[in-house]
Amino acid sequence: MRKLLFIIFFGASCFYTLSSEEAKAYQSTYNPKDSGEIIIEDARILTGTGKEILKGSILISSNKIKAIGENIQKPPGVKIINAKGKWVTPGIIDIHSHMGVYPAPRIPSSSDGNEATSPVTAHVWAEHSVWTQDPQMPLALKGGITTFHVLPGSANLIGGRGVTLKNTWSRTVQGMKFPGAPYTLKMACGENPKRVYGGRNSEPSTRMGNVAGYRKAWIKAQNYKNKLEEYQIKSDEAKELEYAPSRDLELETLVGVLDGEILIQNHCYRGEEMVVMLDIAKEFGYKVTTFHHAIEAYKVADILADSGVCAAMWADWWGFKHEAYDMVWENIAIVDQANEGKGCAIVHSDSSIGIQRLNQEAAKAMAAGQRSGLDISRSRAIQWITLNPAKALGIADKVGSLEPGKMADIAIWDGDPFSVYSKTEKVFLDGLLLYDKDDSSTPKATDFELGIINSQENRL
Repeated sequence: MRKLLFIIFFGASCFYTLSSEEAKAYQSTYNPKDSGEIIIEDARILTGTGKEILKGSILISSNKIKAIGENIQKPPGVKIINAKGKWVTPGIIDIHSHMGVYPAPRIPSSSDGNEATSPVTAHVWAEHSVWTQDPQMPLALKGGITTFHVLPGSANLIGGRGVTLKNTWSRTVQGMKFPGAPYTLKMACGENPKRVYGGRNSEPSTRMGNVAGYRKAWIKAQNYKNKLEEYQIKSDEAKELEYAPSRDLELETLVGVLDGEILIQNHCYRGEEMVVMLDIAKEFGYKVTTFHHAIEAYKVADILADSGVCAAMWADWWGFKHEAYDMVWENIAIVDQANEGKGCAIVHSDSSIGIQRLNQEAAKAMAAGQRSGLDISRSRAIQWITLNPAKALGIADKVGSLEPGKMADIAIWDGDPFSVYSKTEKVFLDGLLLYDKDDSSTPKATDFELGIINSQENRL
């Protein structure tokens, strides 16, 4: 009888294993049209691999880079783009964005980045808030941004899943989702969660309360994982005599982290707090992929390098709250050079303005490092906004550098990309020209750019 009831109400499959229909849900539907064959020739190329080609060419075929070098044979009928006097880089990747969840214009009804209702909201996904018509996206494209990572806000200890998007227009967020990119999990240290919940006279209200909250959440996740595994190893006969563990959206995400399938992206300013977060990761057997904002990363740069953890940072934005005061100009460069150049430094924006000029932010950080006596070349600094964020997002096998077999996400600049005077001339996504400075239709101007100053009233 018990067996019959189980079959009637629950079917033959386990609750913790997604059905084929569930597995298909929320998947990327991004599928660019065939780019054909294109060659960009006679360019100065920063490959993103640490190399610079002074007079090189890139052959694109069917959306991917087919060849790169100084002497590439032109296939018959190939489209030629003369880039003499131009610079070419991989498309820029912003690892910390809130585009789509805090879209423009900033009005309360479209502010969807923080589910600030509980210290742990691992069950929410940023992609379910993304407004695909956010006018900040095409503006970022003009700045060379081909991929961006959208995170929930930092009100909570554990804020929910982040999503990596291709910077293309789509009616749906599925049509923008980077194919095969792993999900991420946003965590936040320090002032934000203790201020939000301490202000409500609830836990956490202190940093020790923060840490206790993380540990409670991971203990629950560990117990849930153990129950799933215990059920999985039971015989078919035993499974038929008991209920499978019921699905729990919050714990599913946390177990995904414990299984290494979901990558931790951790908002954290202070050096000692980063090390505490690494200790929590050791206790529960997961890995922190990247610390974001990381104002004091320079203080623990060797520890981060030894741990294989990246730090995503601003070039010169600090002092806006107490935990963000103890910054140095050389922060990014110190992280990069830690342990004989083994550090993973990333320049991020966290800003709809900064994302449009991420190349300039990297330039400021490179200059600060050079002034301090550190030997940082352009070919190294370009990795801060290309290959390193790709590594931290688990997509470096697909983008982040100009290498055969990778997606043809490419930016052509009218000058040195580390110059304040340089702008993109052309931006390619999977070999398709999405922005051309000389073609006003790529991308088309949005209502936002045309001058709406109040969503309910008049245009300029």
